[in-house]
Amino acid sequence: MNWQGWAEIALTLGLAVGLGWPLGVYMSRVWNGERTWLDPLLAPVERLFYAAGGIDPRKGQTWIGYAGALLAFNAVGFFLVYGVLRLQGVLPLNPQGFGGLSPHLAFNTAVSFVTNTNWQSYGGETTMSTLSQMLVLTVQNFVSASTGAAIAAALARGFLANKGDDVGNFWSDVIRTTLWVLLPLCVVVAIVLVALGVPQTLAAGVTAHTLEGGEQKISLFATASQLAVKQLGINGGGIFNVNSAHPFENPTPLTNLITAVSINVLGWAAFFAFGRSVLARKDVRALVVAAMVLLSAGAVGIYVTETQAPPAQVAAHVDASVNMEGKEVRFGAPSTAAWAAMTTGASNGSVNGMHSSLMPLGGGITMFLMQLGEILPGGIGSGVAIMVVMALLAVFVAGLMVGRTPEYLGKKIEAREIQFAMLAVLVIPLFMLGFAAVAAILPEALKGLMHAGPHGLSEILYAYVSGTANNGSAFGGLTANAPWWNVTLGLAMMFGRFAPIVAVLAIAGALAAKPKLAPTAGAMPTDGGLFVGLLIGVILILGGLQFFPALALGPIVEHFQALAFVASSR
Repeated sequence: MNWQGWAEIALTLGLAVGLGWPLGVYMSRVWNGERTWLDPLLAPVERLFYAAGGIDPRKGQTWIGYAGALLAFNAVGFFLVYGVLRLQGVLPLNPQGFGGLSPHLAFNTAVSFVTNTNWQSYGGETTMSTLSQMLVLTVQNFVSASTGAAIAAALARGFLANKGDDVGNFWSDVIRTTLWVLLPLCVVVAIVLVALGVPQTLAAGVTAHTLEGGEQKISLFATASQLAVKQLGINGGGIFNVNSAHPFENPTPLTNLITAVSINVLGWAAFFAFGRSVLARKDVRALVVAAMVLLSAGAVGIYVTETQAPPAQVAAHVDASVNMEGKEVRFGAPSTAAWAAMTTGASNGSVNGMHSSLMPLGGGITMFLMQLGEILPGGIGSGVAIMVVMALLAVFVAGLMVGRTPEYLGKKIEAREIQFAMLAVLVIPLFMLGFAAVAAILPEALKGLMHAGPHGLSEILYAYVSGTANNGSAFGGLTANAPWWNVTLGLAMMFGRFAPIVAVLAIAGALAAKPKLAPTAGAMPTDGGLFVGLLIGVILILGGLQFFPALALGPIVEHFQALAFVASSR
């Protein structure tokens, strides 16, 4: 550890929040249909989409109609992705000559990209054709991110409404977020990445001649464009198997900083956009502070663990002060720690180092950040939506303490909202722990493990935590391209995405039907340090009580095994 490392982590996290504020103001204007400087260019394109789809953007939807449109849109996206992947071998733009995917892998991949998870049970450069990457995977990177933003926009309208039932128009929210927010930012970032050496080509690859006289085929794709949206859309799936550790995706420390900041910037922007939309900037600022405290603590914890001497090397009397296994030398421990925290605090899942090679406690922290519900800052819109759910639970707990009906952002929080809030948070441990428990004793599932013992359990737990949380990162030792893993992880991704979405939209509908209340002296302030502390406590209790036993059997036991090995070697 040194001051340069701490400064690098602080710069990376700080830039994401700092840039997120002005982008959040802009995003709020897009959600609310206010005029922006891109209107002259994009408004005609928007009208073409409405005309082609027969959409009236002025016609609002109830939460049931909004949820129905969202689920139908994503169902069509699933079948489109599945069909293209199965037929890949006979479709054009396949210079690599790849065949179609197996049914279970196509199912897993289609669910993965539709749910914004981007879990990959395959090596991108050896499985996906150029057409598949561009036509279905990149498109889903855009629209799955826009779907998440739409959730936050609908929830904001629920807080603003006064005895109404209108939470907005799903089609308008998705189109406007894609055209006004994601597309322009991705074009700018992609151009910057190309200028910094990231390839952008339709060629299958090039042949390199090695010093020994042999030949090596190096795969090439339209990498920069997909890299931009995979990070800004908080998707995470990479063209290459080793993701952002690959020198074509992430060649220099500067590209590392740009893409690391891109992971979180629109997640934070959604927080600020929500605050501006509901006219509660101070209250949402408290949510940002709570999320930033937890994310910073995670990054600090990973950095501390990864800058300790690895126990095995200590026992072997090897001089090593930093655990560099699984890390890129061009980035080092600070960049790896910041990235690992930011990608698991958000529902991104891209990696610039191998999480399975982190020290046991470092790997445990990445799991724990996902287990908190992907709210640090989570996905675009989906992160702030679940954070608001946590805030509802916090004010409910506070209301029980003082014996009064809780309020949040001018709305009374009653039984209906809390029931849906509990559905949103309980579905996560159900699929994370339920599937992990079955896989830990099922011979068919155990075939995919590289390691036995606590680390093997961590591989299982990490997979289902990542899938259900719609993160997509993995412990590299797990071979997941098998029917059991592809099907169950697909189900975990599906329910982990859409069950909380429906619950949040139901909360938005319930809130919209309530009268808008003026602030009263008896209401608990939700913009100060006391509320921030209460919110952090609720988040940690939900995460800690549900997942600590599983973590104790995995990374925590592995940590003490390493310490015992060192002690026995002295």
